Amino acid sequence: MLPLFSSFTLKGIPVKNRVIMPPMVCPGCAGSDGFATKRNIDHYRERAEGGAGIIVTEATAVRKIGRLSPTQLGIWSDDCIEGLRQISLTVKSFGAVSLIQIHHAGLVTPEAVTDEPLGPSANPQDVRSRSLTVEEIREIKEDFIRGALRAQQAGFDGVQIHGAHGYLISQFASTYYNQREDEYGGTLEGRMRLAVEIIEGIRKACGDSFLIAYRLGANSPTLEDGIEIARYLDQKPIDLLDVSHGGSRITLPRPPKGFDYNWICYSGTEIKKAVKLPVGIVNEIRTPERANFLIENNLTDFVNIGRPILADPHWVSKAQHHEEMIVACLNCKPRCKWYFDSADCPALHIRMKNEVII
Repeated sequence: MLPLFSSFTLKGIPVKNRVIMPPMVCPGCAGSDGFATKRNIDHYRERAEGGAGIIVTEATAVRKIGRLSPTQLGIWSDDCIEGLRQISLTVKSFGAVSLIQIHHAGLVTPEAVTDEPLGPSANPQDVRSRSLTVEEIREIKEDFIRGALRAQQAGFDGVQIHGAHGYLISQFASTYYNQREDEYGGTLEGRMRLAVEIIEGIRKACGDSFLIAYRLGANSPTLEDGIEIARYLDQKPIDLLDVSHGGSRITLPRPPKGFDYNWICYSGTEIKKAVKLPVGIVNEIRTPERANFLIENNLTDFVNIGRPILADPHWVSKAQHHEEMIVACLNCKPRCKWYFDSADCPALHIRMKNEVII
């Protein structure tokens, strides 16, 4: 058996293989009420059936005015629980560990959602924005904790805190965004205070058996900063560190010669060396061979297979059984067509054509 399909245990919870389906927004699936729809549920059912060991439900807003878009999935109200329960139960029925990513967009909250985006400090490039007061920060902390409690009530095995991609938690962690001089800024401890208060609050509210994953922005704003943050989080009560990018493209690390993966993957492998926590890495791991190499050589504990699983929901099971009919992601330019409308994804039409032929 390939190392990619070996089992792993997260805090006593068995994971059947090393593949994570990362949180990827399904555009237009949820409505303005934030409720999960049949289209959301069917989307996760098909991919859970496809065999991933961990499935992370897409970025789910803990506060209505902190959404990525007017149709982002929500967890800001008890009314959201029932729809989310249908996702978690569906995912778990196929033997996958079910996490949900809890999220606040912060300074990049779009105008369609709020006239006043909030963050650790005002964004000098956006006159609409302003810095949060300490009282507002503590309110958002409680939003994250209540969101995690709702996730637990909905049957998820745990949550993933979105601390990457230049969103709110990532903004607080980064010296690029955070210019505060109070207890939520300045030193590493200050910049990570909100994240740690959320982590500790979730652990206290949800108990020791509830999984807490953290998605870390590796360049925050440099890889050296990301490694420092990872080491700091390594001492906190979390169970999985999932490494992606930090939102800023000002300072990008350069992989060494001979490293056949991009800078985001490279950053994850460097962070893996620095911590004891299990680590997942992501980005352009398109083939089973590339995924297996990373696991086999102990460069990571988990691989996130993102767009390839959007393109072919059965990517994992096909890879495990050496099937040749994997429908590849076509890496559409200038941007993935899925994120405009999943129905426009060329891979979907290829799959439909193949199913007719078969």
